[in-house]
Amino acid sequence: MNKTELLYEGKAKKIWHTEDNALLISEFKDDLTAGNGAMKSSEEGKGALNNKISTELFKLLNAKGIPTHFVEMIDDNHMLHKKCEVILIEVIVRNIATGSLSRNLGIEDGKKLPFTLVEFDYKDDELGDPKLNDQHCLILELVNSTDELDYIRYMARKINTILQKFYLERDLIAVDFKLEFGRDMDGNIILIDELSPDNFRLWDANTGEKMDKDRFREGLGGLKVAYEEVLSRILG
Repeated sequence: MNKTELLYEGKAKKIWHTEDNALLISEFKDDLTAGNGAMKSSEEGKGALNNKISTELFKLLNAKGIPTHFVEMIDDNHMLHKKCEVILIEVIVRNIATGSLSRNLGIEDGKKLPFTLVEFDYKDDELGDPKLNDQHCLILELVNSTDELDYIRYMARKINTILQKFYLERDLIAVDFKLEFGRDMDGNIILIDELSPDNFRLWDANTGEKMDKDRFREGLGGLKVAYEEVLSRILG
């Protein structure tokens, strides 16, 4: 399968058409951004690491009965996947308070939440990805019904349960993460995008060391080494 026309370029990936109208190719970039693009850099090899990590996690979720867009990894930087209509909701899953949750609500950083929190953000960089409630989602026509929102929440929690266990067995804590969903060509809501340390906060279960993009956000350095370690643990 070959790339044909560029469909879209985002912060971390380029999305390409293919000869098959039902399939697209994601090209994982080495670019790093944070703060809705306010911070920018690049780390050679980061894109390939995210592709490999995402591939392994999509395979895991597919095997557990989670419908995803994943088809196959083509090479280090390219993934073949189903063409989907993106639902413009970023689904934030939180197990431990940190980042914006601690800043905005004053919850102690590092505090384990009494239950898994699922939040919705509007996927719109120009607006700064504002928070959404169910009524916002319906007013903006991002979904067709509250039943679809309930399904997205259910799937987010199910994915969280699978990945929490998987990571903990590898001495990693899934602190929080972002998921995206889309509609396939049959109208089914499925998991899309990527599953990488760019979108996941991962802490070492023994030391608390940050193994994700917070190393870039907070100027800690060693991002590529951390991503390599995550991949190594995933591959076991």
